[in-house]
Amino acid sequence: MVRGPPSDGGGGRLRFGNSDFYGIGENQVLDRRPLRYTLEPKGGMAQAKYRLGESCFWAGLSYAFATTQVTFDAPSGTPGLPAFQRDSNVGGLTPSLTYDSRDNIFTPTRGSFVEATAGIFSRALGADDEFQRLRIIAMQFIPVHPRLYLGLRGDGAANFGTPPFYLQPFINLRGAPVMRYQGEEVAQIEAELRWQLWKRFSLVGFAGGGAAWNDFERFDSTQTVVTRGAGFRYELARKYGIHMGLDVAFGPDNTAVYIQFGSAWARP
Repeated sequence: MVRGPPSDGGGGRLRFGNSDFYGIGENQVLDRRPLRYTLEPKGGMAQAKYRLGESCFWAGLSYAFATTQVTFDAPSGTPGLPAFQRDSNVGGLTPSLTYDSRDNIFTPTRGSFVEATAGIFSRALGADDEFQRLRIIAMQFIPVHPRLYLGLRGDGAANFGTPPFYLQPFINLRGAPVMRYQGEEVAQIEAELRWQLWKRFSLVGFAGGGAAWNDFERFDSTQTVVTRGAGFRYELARKYGIHMGLDVAFGPDNTAVYIQFGSAWARP
């Protein structure tokens, strides 16, 4: 099922209503009977990036803090119910190093984007729990023909320590429900081909695959997902290379529709 945007739950909080918890890694019980829960986060983030000379490298640092109310519909003792606090605080610093040679940040046609981040969350920074998150994302854009453009994206993330269940990495592909496939470690890859069909109109085809698991030394509980889909784009502003359109994606759980402004892999 495709879920809508978060709603205002009152008191200045955003309310993420009626999400389903399928477990962290493969869980055959929760896979058939997920547990319904609600998140109500409140917080903010500050971020700064500095370009290193005239190069394509950027160094960054961000701080984020949020307090979140967690509510499960299931009573205590329900099989598969994760350990959680009804009110939890998360605070941490995330340094980053970015390489960005894309010709356009909205709808790139050539160039590379690589970013590595290392999140550090601790009590000294406002968190209830101590944990760390490593993530690397890489994208490559290749013009294979004057009207044909190939994009490739690879992404991997891993958590260490005791993060809240809702901050575990998850497979993020068009066609895979958000937070449906979670694990302590996640890896995924996606390819997209865009054909500039006629004037400002183009067609897009894409496919991807991902895996989520819980131990680098044990892969027997790995969840795997394969998705695919197609869409179209219309060039709104030729001067800035801004394209907008619609994608229809197919996955193992459902069919999803996405409204895209710029690239589906847009990064700041």
